[in-house]
Amino acid sequence: MSTSRTTFPFPTSDAAFEAEQEERQLALEYLADAWNAADSDGVDKQALAHAALFAAIATLVDDYGEESVANLIGEIPERVSNGEYTLNRVLQ
Repeated sequence: MSTSRTTFPFPTSDAAFEAEQEERQLALEYLADAWNAADSDGVDKQALAHAALFAAIATLVDDYGEESVANLIGEIPERVSNGEYTLNRVLQ
């Protein structure tokens, strides 16, 4: 069985990287607004998280295919353990 690398597009220049970061920040702000509105309406945070994960994974699968997304998701446990998804963490 051969393993393949995730084939997600990555920026190839500093300008492209900066533009992608700005786009991601804007997207995160939109998601935060929607999240806060749903939370204010009493939607359970776990339900929001599951719906957000489902929507994100389904979109990535549609764009990049199941194998690439499965490879990407396979990297998440280590990244979580390394604190990459921990908000308000203290770096020493």
